[in-house]
Amino acid sequence: MLIRRHLWAVFAALALLSACAFSPTASQHPPVVFVHGNGDSAALWQTTLWRFESNGWPRERLHAIELPYPLARDDDGKPQPGRTSTAEHMAYLKAEVDKVLRATGAPQVVLIGNSRGGNAIRNYIQNGGGAATVSHAILGGTPNHGVWAIKGFREGNEFSGTGPFLTGLNAPKNANGDEVTGPVRWMTIRSDNNDKFAQPDGLWIGAKGTPTNVTFAGPELKGAVNMVFSGIDHRETSYSYAAFAASYRFITGREPAADITPEASPQLGGTVTGLGLNPLDPASGNYPNNLPLPGAQLAIYETDAATGARRGAAVYTHTTGADGRWGPFAAKPGVHYEFELQAAGYATTHVYRSAFPRSSGIIHLRPERIAAADKDAQALVLFTRPRGYFDAQRDRLRLDGQTTLPGVPPVGAGVSSSKLKLASADDRAVAAEFNGEKLVGRVWPAAQQRVTVLELTY
Repeated sequence: MLIRRHLWAVFAALALLSACAFSPTASQHPPVVFVHGNGDSAALWQTTLWRFESNGWPRERLHAIELPYPLARDDDGKPQPGRTSTAEHMAYLKAEVDKVLRATGAPQVVLIGNSRGGNAIRNYIQNGGGAATVSHAILGGTPNHGVWAIKGFREGNEFSGTGPFLTGLNAPKNANGDEVTGPVRWMTIRSDNNDKFAQPDGLWIGAKGTPTNVTFAGPELKGAVNMVFSGIDHRETSYSYAAFAASYRFITGREPAADITPEASPQLGGTVTGLGLNPLDPASGNYPNNLPLPGAQLAIYETDAATGARRGAAVYTHTTGADGRWGPFAAKPGVHYEFELQAAGYATTHVYRSAFPRSSGIIHLRPERIAAADKDAQALVLFTRPRGYFDAQRDRLRLDGQTTLPGVPPVGAGVSSSKLKLASADDRAVAAEFNGEKLVGRVWPAAQQRVTVLELTY
């Protein structure tokens, strides 16, 4: 499988974790609840779930939650349409944990969170009763000491290291000054220097040259096992193989035996969600939520992996109901697919994906809108990596023959998508590559309100 970088660091570090782990038998795998980050969805845990399943975890004991409004408020104490407070986030997580405990009969769960998801986990364990219901807490890239820590600057925001939310969570819990709540076993995973939200300079928060007063070690917590991996980015702290391997060992005390093992007949499904209007920038049309989008029409086509061309008629069609759900769809091993989405108020979106090795119920889909700034394009191609960022220095990248991707900075892992605006809408193949994963789609005319999306799995 892909994304094997830095594994030497994984195996060197995993030996440190045995004293903090316990070993369940085959019938005692604890339920694991996964908590996504700011603005994200449960879909990002797709490959992580596959890895747990491939190492013996029962599928019914893996639960990725879906926060309806995943963006944090600008000021945690002030209501803001389409966004959630820390209290609302914690209450949602608590309800989901209770649901999993009832369904499984287990006494406790393991919580694994990325970025903002770790804030909710910490809040729940410290202030919501989670100290009794959680055995292990694993936080990937969580800005535990803030994205910034500047006195008087946006301290009402939950990502302020000097604000009341994080200072309350970080208050010493014992004479040792531990920042974690016992008896839960804690682990953090961070990058050595490539996490955009743990930087001493304010570049990624729009304040280049301004000290954030946060270091690369900002995600670490005193009293936790703190893992550091070279070169990984903000999302890879949770969604990479390295993060999975560290998490698996921390929970079980064993090394994983496999990465992702294929199934003979993958069954796929998910939810179609939409985009709300951003009250601060209504023209952008880019205000993600995880609310179901009823009435969306989905058609799935088999495609030629080399050309992106359809291989005949649609192999699956569906119009979503009130729950936005689609599936199950029986995918063929080794086959690439195009997902064509149509919904009122959106561009027809053609999503191209590489072959699916395993079943998943969180193949979530969202149609695009064409922004006003892109109206001059004859065709639009979006190249996206939901489970990580693009790093021009670290990664092998290519989009439509270009090795310099539009919008991707020359240094650092700070963006997860690249937008190619084409001067011609002639029907042709358009190809992309990321570290060995190759995608090929077709060019569609923007004048017909159509957009091409090349979406990476790894």
